[in-house]
Amino acid sequence: MTSALINLADGPKSQAVTDWAARIGWVVGLLLFVALCYWLMREGWKWRGTLQGDLPELPAVPGAPGEPELRMSGRYHGSTTAGQWLDRIVAHGLGTRSRAELTLTEQGVTVVRPGAADFLIPATALRGARLDKGIAGKVLTEGGLLVITWEHGGKALDSGFRSDRVAEHAAWVEAISTAISTKNSTTEGAR
Repeated sequence: MTSALINLADGPKSQAVTDWAARIGWVVGLLLFVALCYWLMREGWKWRGTLQGDLPELPAVPGAPGEPELRMSGRYHGSTTAGQWLDRIVAHGLGTRSRAELTLTEQGVTVVRPGAADFLIPATALRGARLDKGIAGKVLTEGGLLVITWEHGGKALDSGFRSDRVAEHAAWVEAISTAISTKNSTTEGAR
């Protein structure tokens, strides 16, 4: 047993030197893999926009939108196909999340987004509003998201917003529902 200890003590005293070429190769390979993943995600986003190319340009924000009924400051979380909360619409910048200022007027809902395209949801295109808990890419507590349903280019869309003051959401649902019912009663009376 003592000879085994003596042989062990005479052996090498340190670990083998790290193979730097192999380590650098692994790091470079991993970085290339991550870059490939990001590139594929970007191409998928662009492809989705191409598939949704039949969607017409968004209505522009009018110069004089009229007297505001309601205002809201918060975040725009994106738009999806109505009723399909995971089918994100990315055409014409509708997939870009950003800060948003919403204003409800007689003309509709004006969405002003710094760093992204502003747009108008015309009053004639409004189909409804509700409180929900999620839209593609964002899930909140029940009632934490204001979802406005509207029609654009023959396609029904859901657009999700979250106010800086969540208590405002109920007033928006009520005001949009009132605007839709008023528009419908005026249209039916004209026939």
